[in-house]
Amino acid sequence: MTEDTTAGARAMRRDALARRGALIEAARACFARSGYFVPLEEVADAAGVGRGTFYRNFKDRMALALAVFEREIDRMAPLIDATLSLDRALAKLVTEGRETTALFARLAIDMPLDGENRQAFDDLKARLERLLVPLAARAHRDGTLAPTMGAHELAIAMRMLGALINPAPVERRQTLLEEALALMMAGLRPR
Repeated sequence: MTEDTTAGARAMRRDALARRGALIEAARACFARSGYFVPLEEVADAAGVGRGTFYRNFKDRMALALAVFEREIDRMAPLIDATLSLDRALAKLVTEGRETTALFARLAIDMPLDGENRQAFDDLKARLERLLVPLAARAHRDGTLAPTMGAHELAIAMRMLGALINPAPVERRQTLLEEALALMMAGLRPR
């Protein structure tokens, strides 16, 4: 292979990755707006690609939804700050990850989760929980999380808090979050 051919192959791979990324971002917006059953043509159009490009990248709608979830978990990772107190770390995740939480909730309603799809979804959920392990460890050390609770319970807490604040009017979200966090922390603390 000549140097020009190798450079061309790398450029093509970058281009293919860019199209895949565009499909994931377009799907994120389309799913958030229209739900899981948004027409795939609408996703392809929003990404600026044809339907054939969609099927070269994703075998079906579920594969696309799982790729969106994976990308959202990647976006959540930098928000996890184990240097913060547990209540502040949860508040940050819920506030800054609000759109992600809303998207998860919206898609989970309609997604058919069985067999292979259930396993892939559960694997992503486990991946999110692994990201929360340092936060749980810090909270165990400082005594704000019961020893019987861990990253799994923190993921549930995030979903609960997000479900409470996401539908609320913007001006009420912070107050609701603080009230809910006070209750949540009382339940998470050692007894």
